Amino acid sequence: MCLWLNDLARSFQLRFQGSRDFDDISKAILNAQQAVYLTPSGNDNLPGCLINLGLLLRIRFTSMGNFADLSESISHLQEAGRLLPEDHHYKPSQLSSLGTSLGIRFESTGKLSDISEAISFHQKAVHLAPVGYINLGAFLNNLGMSFILRFTSTEDLTDITEAVSILQKAVDITPENHEDMPIRLDNLGNSLQARFEHTGDFVDISKSVATHRRAVYLTSEGHAELPYRLSNLGNSLRLHFSSTGKLTDLSEGISFLQKAVRLAPEGHAGLRDWLNGLGNLLRTRFDETGDLKDASEAISSLQKSVNLTPEGHADLPGALTNLAISFSRRFFRTKDPADYFSSIHNYRLCATHVTGPPSIRLAAAKVWIAMSEETDLSQLLEAYRTAINLVSVIAGLEETIQKRYMTLSNISELSTSAAAVAFRTDQPDLALEFLEQGRCLVWSQLNNLRTPLDDLRAHDAALADNILRVSVALENAGSRTEPAPLTAEASMIAKMSIQNVVTARVKLAEEWAQLLTEVRALPHFEDFLKPVSCSTLLKGIPNTGPVVVINIHKDRSDALALVSGRKPLHIPLPEFSYEQADTLRKYFKTHLLDSGLRMRGTERGMRHERSDFVKDVLGQLWIYVVKPILDGLGYSEPPPTLPRIWWCVTGPLAFLPIHAAGIYSPTESTPGIYTTLSDFAISSFTPTVKALVERVQRPRELLEQAKGLLMVGQANAPMLPSIPGTRIELRAIERLAKQGNLRYISLENDEATVTQVIAKMKDNSFIHLACHAAQETDDPLQSGFYLHDGRLNLLSIIKEKLVAADLAFLSACQTCAGDENLSEEAVHLAAGMLAAGYRSVVATMWSIDDRSGPKIAEEFYRHLLDTRVDDNRPSEGLSSDGAAYSLHYATRQIRKALGDSESSLLIWVPYVHFGL
Repeated sequence: MCLWLNDLARSFQLRFQGSRDFDDISKAILNAQQAVYLTPSGNDNLPGCLINLGLLLRIRFTSMGNFADLSESISHLQEAGRLLPEDHHYKPSQLSSLGTSLGIRFESTGKLSDISEAISFHQKAVHLAPVGYINLGAFLNNLGMSFILRFTSTEDLTDITEAVSILQKAVDITPENHEDMPIRLDNLGNSLQARFEHTGDFVDISKSVATHRRAVYLTSEGHAELPYRLSNLGNSLRLHFSSTGKLTDLSEGISFLQKAVRLAPEGHAGLRDWLNGLGNLLRTRFDETGDLKDASEAISSLQKSVNLTPEGHADLPGALTNLAISFSRRFFRTKDPADYFSSIHNYRLCATHVTGPPSIRLAAAKVWIAMSEETDLSQLLEAYRTAINLVSVIAGLEETIQKRYMTLSNISELSTSAAAVAFRTDQPDLALEFLEQGRCLVWSQLNNLRTPLDDLRAHDAALADNILRVSVALENAGSRTEPAPLTAEASMIAKMSIQNVVTARVKLAEEWAQLLTEVRALPHFEDFLKPVSCSTLLKGIPNTGPVVVINIHKDRSDALALVSGRKPLHIPLPEFSYEQADTLRKYFKTHLLDSGLRMRGTERGMRHERSDFVKDVLGQLWIYVVKPILDGLGYSEPPPTLPRIWWCVTGPLAFLPIHAAGIYSPTESTPGIYTTLSDFAISSFTPTVKALVERVQRPRELLEQAKGLLMVGQANAPMLPSIPGTRIELRAIERLAKQGNLRYISLENDEATVTQVIAKMKDNSFIHLACHAAQETDDPLQSGFYLHDGRLNLLSIIKEKLVAADLAFLSACQTCAGDENLSEEAVHLAAGMLAAGYRSVVATMWSIDDRSGPKIAEEFYRHLLDTRVDDNRPSEGLSSDGAAYSLHYATRQIRKALGDSESSLLIWVPYVHFGL
């Protein structure tokens, strides 16, 4: 009886494929449900009945759009999977069917774990299929389609390349007269089309059109799949036109889409896609011919598509974007304000939608921003707020840190643009919040994963344990290096292994989001790990001096001074432009290269030097940036006791030595004046205000056994210039440590291996690194320090849990130089050491002099330890509390000894202090 019902269900399914009569698919499901109900638990036929029912429910969902059908489909297929052993001949079919249903759910919800799991299941199905298995072509087809689906969200070229390769294999092993040849050709055409949209390779779109034509040719009139294939052919012709400019491509494509729309049964779920494709083709022809009839018909079709797309569906943002574009294009022809505001409205709906590809939503937010610039400042700020919220989605925890940085390099100026608008509208609090939320995103994510949980544990220990478990797993997963793309010939096992890692990371990110929702539902935890407000930040400003945030943007430059116990002080900088800052950065960089200041130990020269180049740069920074800020703060005269100032800078200013700004020799405009920032304050830097505030609010009490100094020296790193000054440097520090009765350890030359240094970093609160360093702009996390057996990179350091970390002195070259393409992410070794847990970091903006480096280090430690030692009595232990003061003292000693010549400035100016 059960098998007969199952066969009857398949018969109704086959008739539905030809008739598209919804009554047939409903009868098929009813019989399949009866088959499952009548099959006893433990019966060998039950898994097959469950698989059949899951397949039928999915078919009805794709035709009618009832989400309950899809959820039930997945449930039955999962149950079948639990019942089937790995070696059962039904297992590959169950896996592939489940993967397909999950992929379809991903299309509706945009939930990344669904498509990641779908790919894993499809890969396993292909792997388990025996050689010559009759359904292998179907399994390959389904696997290729899942890669296309993920590509629509991630835009990762690896995914679409893999899709093309797999779908081509599916076509190649399918007999010419096989009933599934048309759909496999259609899917191959879709993958080639998607890759063309990403790469612009004309070969891909030409092959896509040809493949789609063949799929249509092989599909009979009246076949239920014909509208899909006509639609896909029409879409590929639109893209083909973008390369050929032939209007016949558009006319032919429009006729295909019009036919697809005519053939659609009433209520068919695919109609919205075909209307969307038709609207895009009509708009493209309007762009070319200017025929307003095409524009109106395009808008009509696209509006119908939007209306037919369920609220919350992941396809809705794309449909809204296409409608917004069409209104915008018609506005540029007719100048009708109604079209302009309709365009803005639809971009806004797209950007604020809760599902759909984040890249589409962010792109919509950017256009919304551009269109609101001249019309509605309140909408403009809302658009910026939306865009900045989306940045953390685009570069989310489901990606590796390396991938997040690649993503952020394209959107790094968003927060500074938003802050400029906030300053323009006299909302300095909002400007700060924009900068804090939109900058240094990766460091903020890492910091969130390491947040203390004491308060939460007191309220809900189990929830705190879950937060800790997932945070540790996410940090480890994110710290992995992106694997190199596998070739098409790589084994399925190798591909499955990589995919399993991706799926696990995506699931962890979703679990993390769910846990945050649970925590925020608790009383007093509503703001747990949310972006910090300005008022909250102000509560943690140090009482020893202000924090000055400087926003450099192409429209304007502004400073915001945060003083403990006072409201934020907005100080406009009208005389300092982005262009001026960028010009100074470029010239300064060129000057440093010409001066031989690329790495410690290289021969220095002044081959193309202007006599007062450095002084000129420092003077401009003083006159146009620092002096107005000091005036705003009321620092008119150098005080007897110097306050601290923490600088938080953006844009090109992040690569300029603002801490050394001043007049170092008289000029025509400043005769007889020698005034520098160091006369007024002791300067430090912080990547974000939050990074500093958290150090203020979380004082650290180190155990005595953790207080120690690790000295690392590498005078002769392989393939790099010798730096003998490192030996002198470490001996000088050693003498001071002995005098202070401090615990210290020295690792030099062949003892300074990556493993040994990492191990000793865990046991010592201070680290002094005297060696070569490198900044990798292509892969910032590979920046690091050259040791005996290789490079200790930033990725390895931030993976460690350095609970005793207090002070890091990076006596190497360019340890806070950063990456110009990621100026708002502070991707440099100094910030990395802060992220690893060090409360205070001394670093350098460019190469240091191997002869003077030892002297600066000695003066630094002499001052730092003298504040702790009296008459040779044992000190209370090492502490970074006086690090900024000690660096200020050390550089002033060098300045006194060497004067203010250009060469002298190049010796001490690169030294900077980060942190508390």
